[in-house]
Amino acid sequence: MNREVTKQEIMDAFAFRHATKTFDSKKKISADDFSFILDAGRLSPSSVGYEPWKFVVLQNPEIREKLREVSFGAQGQLPTASHMVVILARKNATPESDYVQHLLRNVKKVPEHMMDDMVAAYKNFQEVDINIYESERALFDWASKQTYIALGNMMTAAALIGIDSCPIEGFNYEKAARILEEEGILDSENFGISVMAAFGYRAEEPHREKVRQAADEVVDWVN
Repeated sequence: MNREVTKQEIMDAFAFRHATKTFDSKKKISADDFSFILDAGRLSPSSVGYEPWKFVVLQNPEIREKLREVSFGAQGQLPTASHMVVILARKNATPESDYVQHLLRNVKKVPEHMMDDMVAAYKNFQEVDINIYESERALFDWASKQTYIALGNMMTAAALIGIDSCPIEGFNYEKAARILEEEGILDSENFGISVMAAFGYRAEEPHREKVRQAADEVVDWVN
């Protein structure tokens, strides 16, 4: 592996990526490329490995239009994106929950003799160390934080292969959730909407150059 080439490719991808407001609706992402993007999300890290996410690839134009009506920040993206993803976050992802028990036993293959100690350690972490048992909202917000790791990786993976993206929080969460519930997409007992993301190919080049604060303004070294 040529480390310098790899580093430059990654930095070029960050420079290429921008919050695309309108996509070229005639250009579609291939199934293979979008599978790659989804895998970047699926394989992302999460706190204590809970993977508290679900990726809903929303291609139905009628449902997209319903969401557009309650999404001030997705007016251009919902009608034009090649692929639209609604990222859901799990509710009540605690070590005693059926989901986490399944994850530990059947996915991670944790030996039975280790289960009690692992559950106790995870519960102490959530309840004492980060204090997210104070409310259902705190627990859900913690799960949502993990989905943003997946979101970032998906957008970077897309940029590396020349695909544009846009993260979207500009919508009414309650109304959007109601639409997805009515369509049979959202199981609101176990999931809530965390964020949306649009993927496709830009309709036009950005009107201005990407700008960020300088490194010395956002990085402090403590030696």
